[in-house]
Amino acid sequence: MRNIGRTVQSSIYRDGVFGRRPVVPTDPDALAESARRRMTRTGWSYVAGGAGAQRTVDANREAFGRYRIVPRQMVDVGERSLATTLLGRDLPAPVLFAPVGALELAVQHQLGRGGRQAAPRNAEPALARAARDLGLPVVISTQASTPMEDTAAALGDSPRWFQLYWSSDDALVESFVSRAEASGCEAIVVTLDTHVLGWRTRDLDLGYLPFARAEGIAQYLSDPVFQQLVEARVRAAGSAGSGTGGSGTAGSETTSSRPTVAAVRSLLSMARHHPGPTWRNLTQPYARAAVETFLDVFSRSTLTWTDLAWLRERTTLPILVKGIQHPDDARAALDHGANGIIVSNHGGRQIDNAIASLDALAPVADAVRAHGGTGTGPDAGTAGVPVLFDSGIRTGADVFTALALGADAVLLGRPWVYGLALAGADGVRAVTEHVLAELDLTMALAGVSATEQVGRHNLAL
Repeated sequence: MRNIGRTVQSSIYRDGVFGRRPVVPTDPDALAESARRRMTRTGWSYVAGGAGAQRTVDANREAFGRYRIVPRQMVDVGERSLATTLLGRDLPAPVLFAPVGALELAVQHQLGRGGRQAAPRNAEPALARAARDLGLPVVISTQASTPMEDTAAALGDSPRWFQLYWSSDDALVESFVSRAEASGCEAIVVTLDTHVLGWRTRDLDLGYLPFARAEGIAQYLSDPVFQQLVEARVRAAGSAGSGTGGSGTAGSETTSSRPTVAAVRSLLSMARHHPGPTWRNLTQPYARAAVETFLDVFSRSTLTWTDLAWLRERTTLPILVKGIQHPDDARAALDHGANGIIVSNHGGRQIDNAIASLDALAPVADAVRAHGGTGTGPDAGTAGVPVLFDSGIRTGADVFTALALGADAVLLGRPWVYGLALAGADGVRAVTEHVLAELDLTMALAGVSATEQVGRHNLAL
């Protein structure tokens, strides 16, 4: 992507001569506000919300204002490139699409295409089309609305990774990893910071968890090991003569003798998402049993670093750990088989009043470099252990700042989801192009012609 900033900028201004505006707003606040107005209330709360009083979400954003970029003059930047290499793969830019669970929530408002029933097939497939056009990697979520095989087919030859939530059932973990390998994924990203859900006040105030309605559990519903767990649950319940049983979160109200309208809608959502005809799923116990089984096996809070070595033995793919905020955790991850680090606080969704992820980046990058290297930049070592960053990236200037503080690449999250909500694949593509264009122009104005030249010398530290 050479000189993409000038290309995208000129295209927008040329269209403006004919009265055409950008597909989505270029200003990050306007982008978010436009998406908020379009999305369902539950969808917006789930995507945009954070933990507690939203202080970590705010901290992630505010942190970028504390690291100021220093403009430089009279440097030949006539030819610029965003290209980089990550885990041996040449990429057009140091940007990946972050994993986002229950992505169908971003498109449920698009009633003209079938609304909630059509949402899953307009979620990950639309992202895949945009990513394929841009050549940037997608990190496929465990909590996706589309099975990974379908997303992989839509991606074609475009790069993809798989993000793993570590289930309490190790056989299910192995199955997910095996499927990811078969789907052409080039790395496994283990998310460490969500072994319990954070106190997400916006979702709590709405009493809304998408997974309890079978939204965002397509990887599970399509998995043979999970299907065996569901079958065993139904058989056990039949033997006990007590319905589907389980946690009660999905089943207690829906099996009431006087179901509410909300309960009926939840049952219908479960039936629509479960494989097979909706009417059959309404009359059989499997859809509800699947939700209850998911709620039982979703996460595991007993994991320690030794478990990472267990996973290392079961895949030849590179393993990156996501959720690192402390240098000691980065060192421990590398000691137990990790091939890369992702500095992240889950976009502020897990702990309220936590440190900004950006403030954790430089110390973690330094620890990894001292341990053995972080990649190819001027602040990097030589062992090729990448450090990636997410949580708070909204603009190209943000990407530049993260690269300067030691990231080899960043994961873009909420902004592209807002683009998806506003204009489908075109919206995802436009948001990403805007970010890349601003990164390119920021590099030019900071006297930098290639991403590997970006370092802490570009910041007023």
